[in-house]
Amino acid sequence: MWITVTLFVLLCLAVSYGICQKRRTYRMIDRLLDSVLSQEMIPYSDLEEGEYSALVSKIRQIQEVLDGHVKSAGKEKEQVKSLVSNMSHQLKTPLANLSLYADIFEKGEISPKQRREFADKMHRQVEKLNWIVDSLSKMVKLEQNIDGFEVTETKIQQTILDAIDTVYEKLEKKEICLTMEPFEDRPLYHNRRWTAEVFVNLLENAVKYTERGGLISIRVRTYEMYTEIQFSDNGRGIRREELTDIFQRFYRSPEVENMEGSGIGLYLSDLILEKEKGYLTADSEYGKGSCFSVFLQNCKN
Repeated sequence: MWITVTLFVLLCLAVSYGICQKRRTYRMIDRLLDSVLSQEMIPYSDLEEGEYSALVSKIRQIQEVLDGHVKSAGKEKEQVKSLVSNMSHQLKTPLANLSLYADIFEKGEISPKQRREFADKMHRQVEKLNWIVDSLSKMVKLEQNIDGFEVTETKIQQTILDAIDTVYEKLEKKEICLTMEPFEDRPLYHNRRWTAEVFVNLLENAVKYTERGGLISIRVRTYEMYTEIQFSDNGRGIRREELTDIFQRFYRSPEVENMEGSGIGLYLSDLILEKEKGYLTADSEYGKGSCFSVFLQNCKN
């Protein structure tokens, strides 16, 4: 009899203990999930819950992953807002100019000579719009890795010559002398089309900020791991405090805000070289000129 009663009591205690443990577990899980939903980090003291520590630790890991996704989404949202704002700013001026020229044409009170001049100005504004939209498209493709970007062992000389050919007319127009020191043509890891884009950006900037009759030089130097392609000019130069800012997207120095440009070229160039495991540096002496150096990886012999 006593044995039966004792066993019954022990069974009741075991059931009660199990129920209490389950309730305690449910309450703890409920509290942890509330922390996750309210984005409150689970305190480290909860990780020392004995037999539940593994479960608490996993829930905290899930919370950290979710928190990372939330921060990443917030950062992307801010980037999109910034991009839209900057795009609006870049497109505003040429669109306003086109609207102004269209109004002048509508009035019809201009001479044939003025008509040709305004038509030429409109053409230049359309070209600027096309260039901005094209650059933005390239930038988005690279940032989102939409366009297949392949890097191969390709000789560098033709890539440089392709870029020179693109800017040759602008060089002639400003009577700028371009020199290139002889060098041994060798294969480097790069994408010819995209790297030519980098060289074109650097050369066009050099032409833009160098006075008529100035000098631009190209030098190629080979080191153990990288080859340096150097573009230097005797133009207006860049203030030292701005040398880190010029690679930011849409950055333009206050001194050149009235000159043509969008502030995309150097950012795009940096992005391209990053894809190629290369890099870009800048050095300048204000009032005396600038030097931009592209570093591309050497191919193994």
